[in-house]
Amino acid sequence: MAPLLLQLAVLGAALAAAALVLISVVAFITATKMPALHRHEEEKFFLNAKGQKETLPSIWDLPTKQLSVVVPSYNEEKRLPVMMDEALSYLEKRQKRDPAFTYEVIVVDDGSKDKTSKVAFKYCQKYGSDKVRVITLVKNRGKGGAIRMGIFSSRGEKILMADADGATKFPDVEKLEKGLNDLQPWPNQMAIACGSRAHLEKESIAQRSYFRTLLMYGFHFLVWFLCVKGIRDTQCGFKLFTREAASQTFSSLHVERWAFDVELLYIAQCFKIPIAEIAVNWTEIEDFISGPEWWLMPVIQALWEAEAGGCNEPRSSHRTPAWVTRVKLCLQKKKKDCISPLKLLTLRVMQNLMNK
Repeated sequence: MAPLLLQLAVLGAALAAAALVLISVVAFITATKMPALHRHEEEKFFLNAKGQKETLPSIWDLPTKQLSVVVPSYNEEKRLPVMMDEALSYLEKRQKRDPAFTYEVIVVDDGSKDKTSKVAFKYCQKYGSDKVRVITLVKNRGKGGAIRMGIFSSRGEKILMADADGATKFPDVEKLEKGLNDLQPWPNQMAIACGSRAHLEKESIAQRSYFRTLLMYGFHFLVWFLCVKGIRDTQCGFKLFTREAASQTFSSLHVERWAFDVELLYIAQCFKIPIAEIAVNWTEIEDFISGPEWWLMPVIQALWEAEAGGCNEPRSSHRTPAWVTRVKLCLQKKKKDCISPLKLLTLRVMQNLMNK
């Protein structure tokens, strides 16, 4: 019996290695293009509280707010109000305590098929378009793409990305701000504070099957081994950036859907941006987005979204020239400055397995 099991194990390992080589070859051949950072004409404007069009600002402009909150939303008409009520209640109370504090909330409707934009616009009418703005994307870009569009239209010195489901308690932004300040002095004014649920791992394990727990540990190992070192929870949707860190990392981002967080932090570490991981209060929220994804689709998307080498450099006429950024990264990382197709494919498959 033992020799038979050993033979089966060897055969399984050989098949897995062969499949990995095949995927690597296909990924290398097909992953030659990066997602186009095109902004449709309709996406260059937002509606003010009176329903009139106004031009959106740019991340390259000087900041005029202390904090920008970017909320990516896809078919979130049911969950968004809970999150917005909590966030705006906190922000308004904070502003009353400190009149010098200024903020804006940017809801990015990622091509929703429901009334997400209408729900969000009600808050614009209530609080004014200087505090709440709604960007409606022409088509779905994915969470990473939606956040990037919001960040590129923000006015804050610090920029927070927060999920529309309200899973993280919004007042915990103060914990991230403290974590960000503790990283000072910031190199080139760049720093990132990541919300983390790693302290809740034991509780989540108790509620999962052994199979999903195994996959979770496998995913964490792959992230650590292949991509991001020193961050236990890369997937929490509660992250705070300095304006410079946000512009640098999101300008270099290839992936707009699955695993964008991993590549984002990988890019940050390539740029040697200091990152703090801060424990936050988190509650699992029921997922209203319908329909399980096909396992094959994320793999196909990965082939087209990843690029074999090189980053998408920041677009700015008054910052570091694009070609200088590319040359520096290529010299430092030998064209491995962004997450490779193989790494991305492995992470994406693991993520989909965990969600089954």
